[in-house]
Amino acid sequence: MNPTKKLHDAGQSVWLDNITRDLLDSRTLKRYIEELSVTGLTSNPTIFDHAIKNTSAYDRAIPEKMRGGVAGEDLFFDLALEDITRAADLFLPVFESTNGVDGWVSLEVSPMIAHDTASTIKAAKELHQRARRPNLLIKIPGTKEGLPAIEEAIFAGIPINVTLLFSSDQYMAAAEAYLRGIERRIASALNPHVASVASVFISRWDVAVADKVPAQLRNQLGIAVAKQTFKAYRDLLDSNRCRRTLNFGARAQRLLWASTGTKDPQASDTLYVEALAAPFTVNTIPEGTLKVFAEHGKVAATLGTDSEETLARFAKADVDVAALANQLQEDGAKSFVKSWNDLMGVLAAKSAVLRKAS
Repeated sequence: MNPTKKLHDAGQSVWLDNITRDLLDSRTLKRYIEELSVTGLTSNPTIFDHAIKNTSAYDRAIPEKMRGGVAGEDLFFDLALEDITRAADLFLPVFESTNGVDGWVSLEVSPMIAHDTASTIKAAKELHQRARRPNLLIKIPGTKEGLPAIEEAIFAGIPINVTLLFSSDQYMAAAEAYLRGIERRIASALNPHVASVASVFISRWDVAVADKVPAQLRNQLGIAVAKQTFKAYRDLLDSNRCRRTLNFGARAQRLLWASTGTKDPQASDTLYVEALAAPFTVNTIPEGTLKVFAEHGKVAATLGTDSEETLARFAKADVDVAALANQLQEDGAKSFVKSWNDLMGVLAAKSAVLRKAS
């Protein structure tokens, strides 16, 4: 049996962390759905930056939209929504057959407003309305400023992918925001069935400490943090508070593993995918990692919650996990802003070239 099918059958959703127009036009995404058990998709500014910069797939659409007076961020979201809605339609049968548990695609609000709660709420509502797809998650960073926006978006009935989470504490803050939004819907006699995932980034932990810890600790911190977060997730699912919302018809927010491609060339190319197998979770996997896992990945034991000993060893190596989590979140937000600025630059440059050619 294909390793990705084994992951799926073990109860973990396999999502693709990539989208390009070529991926859609070539029917490659459709093949991944049919052959590799891919049941969802995520995107971010970096992915779209690479897609538009490195291919000619958007060269026809850009001048057409420019003639209609569309430019800058509006141009990007027009292009992105075309891709995202096409992908959403491909995943719609999965969405329907799982009663909305799976089959989701994600689109992020502009990272330029990550520290502006009101603008984030407004953008999330607008993107959701423009897409007109039931299986679209709007990505909002789980930063201090993002948390109120997450609560308000959930209260407004908008499905949310909480992104840029790095620790169990950050995950719990996002889960609390989700629950507050759901509880407010219950109190207002609104349907509390609003989907959400909480995306915890893994590999960046090991990149951050690679040159700061003994060799025997390399590539262990990300998995240890994942185990700690998985324990918090399971404890929350077992809590009376969470069960109460389920009794009113809510659906539990699922835990999603992000940044699961191996960065260390000396480590297994399927390290994180194999280590993070766990039921009722999602793993959004980079395309290259998806391919190699489908070729030779293994699905053995599912993820445990035994993180204390490993985290204690990192503490002895002078790694302040809480401080590093905050730094990684801050750096991640800055990285998305850089990718966004690069993306806007690529769009401006391509627009100028294509305007002259048309």
